[in-house]
Amino acid sequence: MTALTLNEVIQNNVTGKVTDDSGMPLSGVNIIEKGTTNGTTSDFDGNYSIDVNNDTKLVFSYIGFATQEVSTAGKNVINVQLSEGMQLDEFIVVGSRTAPRSNADTPLPVDVIGAKDLTSTGQVTFDKALQYRIPSFNTVQTPVNDATSLLDPYEIRNMGPSRTLILINGKRKNLSALLYTQTSPGRGETGADISAIPTDAIKRVEILRDGASAQYGSDAIAGVMNIILKDTPNEGSATVRTGITSEGDGEMFGVAVNNGSSIGDDKGFVNYTADFSKVNLANRPGTVDAAGEAGDFGADIADVQSFLSRKPDAGNINGSPETAAAKFSVNFGYDLSENTSLYANAAYVYKAVNSFANYRTPYWRTEADFPYLADFFPNGPGGSYDGYVPTFEGLLSDYNGTVGFKSTINEWNVDASFTTGGNLQTYKVNNSHNRNVVYSPSTWVDANGNGSVEDGELTEGSQLYRENSQQSFDPGGTKFSHNVGNIDISRILSDKVSIGVGAEFRTETFEVIEGELASYDGGGADSFAGASPQNAGKFNRYNIGGYLSLDYDVSDAFLLSGTIRTENYSDFGNAFVYKFSSRYKVSDAFTLRGSISSGFRAPTLHQIYTQKAQYSFVPGQGIQVGGLINNVSTQAKLLGIPQLDAETSTNFTIGFGGKIENKFSYTFDYYNIAVKDRIVLGSEIGPSGNATNPLDILLNNNNLSDVSFFSNAIDTKTSGIDVVLAYKGIELGEGRLDLNLSGNYTIQNERDGAVKDVPLVANSGQSVVNETQEALFFTSRPKTKWILGANYDINKFGFSLNNTYFGKTTFQQQGLDNNIFTEFTPKIVTDLGVNFSATDKLTLALNINNLLNVLPEWSFKSKNAAGDAILADAAQTQNQSNLITFNQRYSQMTYDGYHFSQLGTMFNLSLNYKF
Repeated sequence: MTALTLNEVIQNNVTGKVTDDSGMPLSGVNIIEKGTTNGTTSDFDGNYSIDVNNDTKLVFSYIGFATQEVSTAGKNVINVQLSEGMQLDEFIVVGSRTAPRSNADTPLPVDVIGAKDLTSTGQVTFDKALQYRIPSFNTVQTPVNDATSLLDPYEIRNMGPSRTLILINGKRKNLSALLYTQTSPGRGETGADISAIPTDAIKRVEILRDGASAQYGSDAIAGVMNIILKDTPNEGSATVRTGITSEGDGEMFGVAVNNGSSIGDDKGFVNYTADFSKVNLANRPGTVDAAGEAGDFGADIADVQSFLSRKPDAGNINGSPETAAAKFSVNFGYDLSENTSLYANAAYVYKAVNSFANYRTPYWRTEADFPYLADFFPNGPGGSYDGYVPTFEGLLSDYNGTVGFKSTINEWNVDASFTTGGNLQTYKVNNSHNRNVVYSPSTWVDANGNGSVEDGELTEGSQLYRENSQQSFDPGGTKFSHNVGNIDISRILSDKVSIGVGAEFRTETFEVIEGELASYDGGGADSFAGASPQNAGKFNRYNIGGYLSLDYDVSDAFLLSGTIRTENYSDFGNAFVYKFSSRYKVSDAFTLRGSISSGFRAPTLHQIYTQKAQYSFVPGQGIQVGGLINNVSTQAKLLGIPQLDAETSTNFTIGFGGKIENKFSYTFDYYNIAVKDRIVLGSEIGPSGNATNPLDILLNNNNLSDVSFFSNAIDTKTSGIDVVLAYKGIELGEGRLDLNLSGNYTIQNERDGAVKDVPLVANSGQSVVNETQEALFFTSRPKTKWILGANYDINKFGFSLNNTYFGKTTFQQQGLDNNIFTEFTPKIVTDLGVNFSATDKLTLALNINNLLNVLPEWSFKSKNAAGDAILADAAQTQNQSNLITFNQRYSQMTYDGYHFSQLGTMFNLSLNYKF
């Protein structure tokens, strides 16, 4: 029998209470016996009890508060007061590349959002949770989605998804393979798939609301989002969640498990998360206007009315698509020695989405033109042809991984890492057909179904249709991947100066995956054409960059910081940027801060090389096929379209903030962002009317209604104010009340100077930036957005009430009369959350999102007397409404998107069990 030491035999019971700086109890504080997996958590009143060995240490940790270690020697009662802030080795302050010293008074505006703040929103995905936590962050969902159904566009400060850099544990996250091409927010851009990140894997999120290209390189014009993964080895939980809309659709069910374990005598940890979810379709179609339909399609009004009597919504399915997702994440760390550690993290996401195109009504795709449709789609009365609705099914795979080490060598902090990541999206179109020639052996009939023609008799331009056209198509897809190598070195040189230096090498590959022949031949699959061989391919580039950063403490109160960066891209050349920031701390109650910087954003490979046929809704004309041509193509050279260059920017931020009596905190920040040579996907350019014009020849030869392309078309100016106010620890009855108010107000968001059109477009009297484009860039986001929240904890209950104010937006839809415009009415969305701690381990949460069932609303506004005349005429007003809603198919509007969900009230219930 092995002898036991005295300390191993004698156990000591330690009890106590954990509070914050104001003396209020903290529940859920993690309390661990150092060097072991023995631990507990504080209860609702902050109390705890734990049996430990004699003469050991207890480690108290809680997100948002500095970790404390306390010796238990000779003590049975240990009360601890935690201070807000975090240990320096825990906190990755985005925007700083020098050795860390303090996070309490950052010279830059940084939001830190804990996991509890994200889950308390009751939102299904991470991006939607941020929508209701960060006023300057917006994400939208379009009603008819196509590829956009796989992930929604998001942005910070009205700058588009391409201008916010996403980091995971401080390392660059890969971009999505998707390029947004519809006339909707985010048009012409791409971003990382942040909706794919499992919320249960997130420890906290740091959002730097300031330009940071000098520190991190391309894409950081609007700001940086750093997602920190959980790293606890001895905490775990399982969450079951379910939900439904007030209309009884959009059912959601999900299960997530997060857990961890220690490695090698507590020298390391591994924390892992698995999340599985399914969200059903939520359909919000409108009641279609028969007169508008008859006019648009040249159909007999009686036929239209007969169809609409059976399908008042014209068979459209739009709203929120059916989505199934599996998400996995792992975070790892291991101490090789006192000064050296290994770290790694990885994630994989698989997502399947099923959405729908516009219903092809029997007077749109007629049986007279395509007689075989009666055999394909016998879905009407008595088995007759009654139209069809093509499906769009997307599969998404996204992965990222990082491995690296940190070491301290002669007081120099060294961090070297390798990161890889990729995103693959492939598509399927079902319940459709190819109504054009497909060159493969079969029997053909003409458009009227008369006779048969052998393949050998086919000639170019023959309008023949195959009786047995397939109904399922593989249109291909897109793929993006990158590999990134980083080395960052920093040191505190003295009590005044710290330095940082580093380098990054990155390779990127973008691939357009060719579709099968039937998906692109002729006009391709009806609703979504596949990628043809000439538009498919694999494209790559590399870049290398380096930076130097210095921080100088002029005094304890006055900090100066500067960073310079140079970068070289293999496809467009060099970029040099800088950043200077400062902070002056008058007292704890008042700190003044500011920064000025230059920035850049390299054109993505998606923007440089994407070329495809684009199906789009054109008001008054239905769905038309346009062409997107890339800037390195022969067609671009013929039209005089230049190759893309990088955007450049100048950012200026000044603000102040402070904390009063550890209860009330405030920050006010003014920002000004000027972007030069902003890359835009231009408006659709139609024929000039001159048959000899290269533009008209291109359109005619490719059977296109219009053509669009990318260009460095405009300069822009954006400015605004961010406000964050919080008052914590208000004693109310037997509970505690916390209040917070945060907001974003846009002062200026507009084009600076004339549009830079190529001569061919300008000479045809058109522009790549028309009024619709202007609205997309500048007025289609809320001018102001505010979030007022209250959290009240009492006994075992926790209540939260958040009101999100979405301010006015205006839009000029394509095809809308130029004398009027649309305006979204300001709305307040109220969310209610109730938590019940049934036991120390089991918590039940009910969230009612959009408690008052507030829906987006819009109305027409007049610009002048001519507009007044239109709005005074009910028939003209109805016609304009039909134009932008596809004859009322959409309960709100077409591809413009909404600033909050059109689904109304949603109920979500979750159960969380701590291991």
